[in-house]
Amino acid sequence: MSFLKTSMTLKTRIHDGIVGAMAIAGALLGLTGGPAWLYATAALGALMVSSTFTGFCPVYFVLDRVMSDEPGA
Repeated sequence: MSFLKTSMTLKTRIHDGIVGAMAIAGALLGLTGGPAWLYATAALGALMVSSTFTGFCPVYFVLDRVMSDEPGA
């Protein structure tokens, strides 16, 4: 079952958790707090799409400043 293994780094997992939580929070706020919150979720999606082309992601920018690339450091 080695094809199921992934080479996700800790930064990637933290990034995915943060962005996923923000998307869920935006959707829940859109349902409970009013439809204007869906604009925040749409902005998050647009940022994710634009980071594909630009290579800039604010979450990775912060994670690079906070976390070291060296394992165990």
